[in-house]
Amino acid sequence: MTTKAKTPSRLRLEILELAKEMRANDTLDEADFRKITLREFAEAAPTAAPLTADDIRALREDAHMSQAVFAKYLNLTAGHLSQMERGLKRPTGPALALLNVIRRKGIEVVM
Repeated sequence: MTTKAKTPSRLRLEILELAKEMRANDTLDEADFRKITLREFAEAAPTAAPLTADDIRALREDAHMSQAVFAKYLNLTAGHLSQMERGLKRPTGPALALLNVIRRKGIEVVM
């Protein structure tokens, strides 16, 4: 039996955004904010877009960084980054998320 991933409703996304803003300005205390479950946040989180080897290399080159330095910001080894840039490995998890943030907002957000 296959289950289709539930797409978060627009209302749920708005409520989660409001809760984040309320927590940021101390209108909502930490205990009440934590009542919002991780599952609700995970459903509302945008899916990280896959990146090609050329995309990863272009991000690093646009940041004017060596593989070793860029890998350090991604918490990877230079060898692993090299393999990703050659298409031997694909970024997943936190590395993929960070690469997508860098692609959208620039390297400065992780520095």
